[in-house]
Amino acid sequence: MCNNYKPSEIDLIHSLYRVDTAGLEEYPRETWPNYHAPIVHLNEHGDRQCLIARFGFLSNRGPDKKPVYVTNARAETVGTKPTFRSDWLAGRMCLVPASSIYEPNYEANPDKSVRYRIWVKDQADFAIAGLWQMHQHEGEPPRYRFTMLTVNADEHPLMRRMHAPKKEKRSVVIVPHGHWEDWLACRDPELARTFLTLYPAELMDAAPAPSAPPTEKRAPKETASGELF
Repeated sequence: MCNNYKPSEIDLIHSLYRVDTAGLEEYPRETWPNYHAPIVHLNEHGDRQCLIARFGFLSNRGPDKKPVYVTNARAETVGTKPTFRSDWLAGRMCLVPASSIYEPNYEANPDKSVRYRIWVKDQADFAIAGLWQMHQHEGEPPRYRFTMLTVNADEHPLMRRMHAPKKEKRSVVIVPHGHWEDWLACRDPELARTFLTLYPAELMDAAPAPSAPPTEKRAPKETASGELF
């Protein structure tokens, strides 16, 4: 799964995704659960739109029923899990612009992970398949959340190297550039499943990365209304 990634720079999103990014608020250089980051979706007119959303759907399945941020939706169960089902069936597909993702690697020591950076070769960033949702309280502007779709990666030459030994290997779904519009416009859940595949390992690369400062992993404080969003 992926809980940490580096979002694309705003100027690159503007040119690569052909969207208006004027006036978008700034966002952190790295994204962790509940951080703000850009996503691209189709608006009600069928045009691409970039907006800032928080990373992770909210679920009350945590300890003591406390909300948790669910940053990944498994392709196998996205259509049945209550956290994702309504947005999946409604076709709320989005692209998550990224320059790299970060995953733990245990090849050197099965008891201690090394942080690895993973990216797509020879491309000006890439797009991860996601779902988005909107929430709006009366009298307040709409606010958005997103989650990333993942697939099994036990046999993927690169992604199977990540995560703890004896654990299932998972990978985000990278959408090829030529399929961006089809993914965004897809409203058929069964057709959408055809997009949920592993990206070719020979087109990807990985290398050890510096550890992230602990302060960067902390979820930001919530809204002025005091409600988790």
